[in-house]
Amino acid sequence: MSLSDSVSALYALSPIDGRYAQQSGELNAYFSEYALIRYRVLVEVEYFIALCEFSLPQLPLLSTEQKRLLSQIYQDFSQAEALEIKEIEKTTNHDVKAVEYFLKARFKKLGLEAYEEFIHFGLTSQDINNTATPLLLKEAEQNVLLPFLEQLIQQIEHFANLWANVPMLAYTHGQPASPTRVGKELQVFAYRLRQQLQSLKQVPFAAKFGGATGNFNAHVVAYPALDWQRFAQQFVENNLGLKRALWTTQIENYDHLAARFDAYKRLNTILIDFCRDIWAYISMNYFKQKIKAGEIGSSAMPHKVNPIDFENAEGNLGIANAILEHLAAKLPISRLQRDLTDSTVLRNIGVPLAHGLIAWKSILKGLSKLELHEAKIEQDLENNWAVVAEAIQTILRREGYPKPYEALKELTRTGKRIEKAMIEDFIESLQVETAIKEELKQISPSNYVGL
Repeated sequence: MSLSDSVSALYALSPIDGRYAQQSGELNAYFSEYALIRYRVLVEVEYFIALCEFSLPQLPLLSTEQKRLLSQIYQDFSQAEALEIKEIEKTTNHDVKAVEYFLKARFKKLGLEAYEEFIHFGLTSQDINNTATPLLLKEAEQNVLLPFLEQLIQQIEHFANLWANVPMLAYTHGQPASPTRVGKELQVFAYRLRQQLQSLKQVPFAAKFGGATGNFNAHVVAYPALDWQRFAQQFVENNLGLKRALWTTQIENYDHLAARFDAYKRLNTILIDFCRDIWAYISMNYFKQKIKAGEIGSSAMPHKVNPIDFENAEGNLGIANAILEHLAAKLPISRLQRDLTDSTVLRNIGVPLAHGLIAWKSILKGLSKLELHEAKIEQDLENNWAVVAEAIQTILRREGYPKPYEALKELTRTGKRIEKAMIEDFIESLQVETAIKEELKQISPSNYVGL
């Protein structure tokens, strides 16, 4: 980060662009004002090329070189050009119209001024916004969000495999319960995350393309003989790689977008659950954290090594989910053929995704510091022999022993610590065959872990 960037970060209104700018900066290429303008330019240029290929009588068949030069407008789109469009917008007071005027000037430079009125031909601004937005979101997912989620899940899976056979005392209702394995408990989270990631991937990137109220009114009145439905379908799905919503008003219905935000919210909710569990295991000393030279855990207590990465993640995930909740609930609702409330809300879709990315990176950082404290885990297992009561009473049930549950309840539910010797004495007192007693004596908190 340069000195000027550091100074700008100090005055940023949002921590996304300030304190956490380095953690979320790769999303600027997709969700910034510059990015939205660039994607609008992309859609407008590709639309003009598609119109030429659709053989409108007034349009030429573009050469390969002309297509290359047109595509270069958005491929090489610069910050200076984005500022040029913002300057035009000061006059138009309309962001998409400013893009149209910018492109008309570029067409003149390319010798295509005779066809400039076919830029944005028959369209409303939402035909551009509702294709640019899903396109930028799709590419942000493909290039940044999904690869990082995959990396995070893989790291959890790595620890799940590494500690797959380490027995650990389980806790239900915060109380010692039937033992489990460290790896299995981590695998639960990896499994849940993969399930929801798969659901996210199945949600299509829907786009609207159909004129002012979704009916191709302007297109049909100008060229009534052309199959505009087929054109729009091919343009949106083949040229842009999106799924076209067939029945819309002026705006996209946003139902799929709401589903996408709900999917992110579920992923984040699972990760909140994960952060809280890891935090608890650290507080129980089941995990230790690697100490980094120079770091300070507390301004007053020198000994502290706080689980700050998981706490930071939990906080950012909460903010992300609050905004995702609003986006999912608000966007599918619009008065009649459209009101403007979606426009200002859509500009914020990068905010919860940035908070999510910041959180995912915090979790990954926190995981890199974890070390398993097996001695503490073993000690807690040894100190909780009461948890084998379930195993003993189950085998006694198998053998037809009278009221085994009640017998174990009388032994263990006393408020006193149950030790190994007490369990062994109980087994010896049972009126069962010697072979059954030997079987029961083989059970311990460390091996009673199931599958």
